[in-house]
Amino acid sequence: MLLTVLGFAMIATFLTLIMTKKMSPMTSLILIPALFCVIAGQGSHLGEYVLEGIGELAPTAAMLMFAIIFFGVMIDVGLFDPIVRGILRFCKADPARVVLGTAVLAAIVSLDGDGSTTFMITVSAMLPLYLRLKMSVLTMTMVTATANGVMNTVPWGGPTARAATALKLDAGDIFVPMVPALAVGLLSVFALAWILGLRERRRLGLLTESGPASDTVTTTEDEEAEAGTHDRTPVGVGAAGRTGSAGATAARTAAASASGGTASPDLTKPGTGDDSGDGPAEGGAWGTLDPNRPTLRPKLFWFNALLTLAVLVTLVAQLLPIPVIFMFGAALALTVNFPHMKQQRERIAAHADNVLNVAGMVFAAAVFTGVLTGTGMVEEMAKTLVGAVPDSLGPHMALITGLLSIPFTYFMSNDGFYFGIVPILAEAGAQHGVSPLEIARASLIAQPLHMSSPLVPAVYVLVGMAKVEFGDHTRATVKWAVLVSLVILAAALLLGIA
Repeated sequence: MLLTVLGFAMIATFLTLIMTKKMSPMTSLILIPALFCVIAGQGSHLGEYVLEGIGELAPTAAMLMFAIIFFGVMIDVGLFDPIVRGILRFCKADPARVVLGTAVLAAIVSLDGDGSTTFMITVSAMLPLYLRLKMSVLTMTMVTATANGVMNTVPWGGPTARAATALKLDAGDIFVPMVPALAVGLLSVFALAWILGLRERRRLGLLTESGPASDTVTTTEDEEAEAGTHDRTPVGVGAAGRTGSAGATAARTAAASASGGTASPDLTKPGTGDDSGDGPAEGGAWGTLDPNRPTLRPKLFWFNALLTLAVLVTLVAQLLPIPVIFMFGAALALTVNFPHMKQQRERIAAHADNVLNVAGMVFAAAVFTGVLTGTGMVEEMAKTLVGAVPDSLGPHMALITGLLSIPFTYFMSNDGFYFGIVPILAEAGAQHGVSPLEIARASLIAQPLHMSSPLVPAVYVLVGMAKVEFGDHTRATVKWAVLVSLVILAAALLLGIA
């Protein structure tokens, strides 16, 4: 019982500190578990738990490091520019279309099954547009993470494969019947994106060739608070009516779009248009869409496309461990696109900030997961929650599993949940005639929320590139991600899937 209380107290303390910005996520992930390990009377084993956690997450850190370099180089050389231009032409300068376009882009890129890839490409494509239009960057991170969470359920994405392995089932038998419910979940993300986009349109005003749609824009305090640190637009000022170069640039872009032209290059040109002067340097998100950037390699487009396809096919086919795939992919991408050593050093340095931040967060999270698992807190917490389920609810274990997956997949790694908790739930369900397949499908419900968990390394790629605080992202995302998870659960129950 003591370990259960300490486990929940440790999680609550961690979340409180990062959401109130009393501590950074990295320091909280290291110091809070260490403190509770000592309180639990297991301080002498702290080093052992931490090293075990690091050993388990080291491959993930290596994968993210080289994935960031690989896809960073692909973004630098312009591989994704055609997709981005298509999305931007659809978005024009309408905030509602921009948010919906973000969700669509994130969903498409998520088909590769890797969250960090999705976040790098989506943020690189959309962040300049959000900054130019003074839109809420938190809206972008929330929609991106939630869309990726729904798509993360593909068999090669991780959760489905883990559930199949833990319960000795076929991944196809789990995933294929879930497709209709997951489709409903993805549509709910698109609907949510459109609603949030309309709210942004109402807050900022609709950019048209002749100016804002209305002279007066009403904004609630909640909307202003959720706009994030990048939004400094005064209340009541339409987007096209702002002073400064940002408003002028946005207006020119809107005029070009409204008249049928393509988005102005100024929209994504680095180092212009933001009065605050705090935009990322060259190589960061602002510069990735500059059509005149010196890193473009148009003559190598098909080589880069085939290399990326080969990496994704090898990843899906699991011919090599994922870290090894990205190591070789990054090495080849650098060697062919930037044959001179100085150029390679420059590209690596351009992405070093993201690499260091993500690797640091992964190893910090290893302390948290190591202590949580090593002390036995996770096991005791699971037993307590499962034991609290009355026998009368036994026949409804699929529903209970879906509901329990919401907090469990947020506070635990997928490995911990699917290999530690799901077998317990499946055993309890079997005693009441609930099949393991139903339990496995129900366990996938909360993936939209899981992708914003502080224990998911890829989320730090998202918030790092978007330059928002993790606590702000958490406050903006959790309620909507939970709503999408409940929509998937309701759809699965109504369709008789779970």
